[in-house]
Amino acid sequence: MMCTAKKCGVRFQPPAIILIYENEIKGKNRQRIMPVRNFSKFSDCTRAAEQLKNNPRHKSYLEQVSLKQLKKLFTFLRGYLWGQSLAETMEQIQRETTIDPEEDLNKLDDKELAKRKSIMDELFEKNQKKKDDPNFVYDIVVEFPQDEQLQSCGWDTESADEF
Repeated sequence: MMCTAKKCGVRFQPPAIILIYENEIKGKNRQRIMPVRNFSKFSDCTRAAEQLKNNPRHKSYLEQVSLKQLKKLFTFLRGYLWGQSLAETMEQIQRETTIDPEEDLNKLDDKELAKRKSIMDELFEKNQKKKDDPNFVYDIVVEFPQDEQLQSCGWDTESADEF
């Protein structure tokens, strides 16, 4: 079936993922309600999102919906089951998807470190300028202003004399 996803959301009671899509053959907007079963406040959101996306009944409808967006919707549902407000859940998602520059990544376990690295890779890909971009410049030369006189280090001058 040819369809274009327009909006995707979550319903809390009874739990379901709702997709609004356009049927390309008929040109009509339709709504598909995908019930969420066997999901508790202890469930893994990533696994639940993967299972829903790979479900044969919903696979063709969810092709254009990213796994990241589905995981986020399941996180909202899990937050509701824990009794959190939407604001609290959004704050939790914001903390999980951003990187604190002051955080010491050496103290994280492997799973958390891999998560932070994937966030950094995604941010790098988003901000990267490619040759095909309209404002791409091949060789950028930047002059940085120097407010103070540069100080030479003692180890730098001593090592130059030894050679």
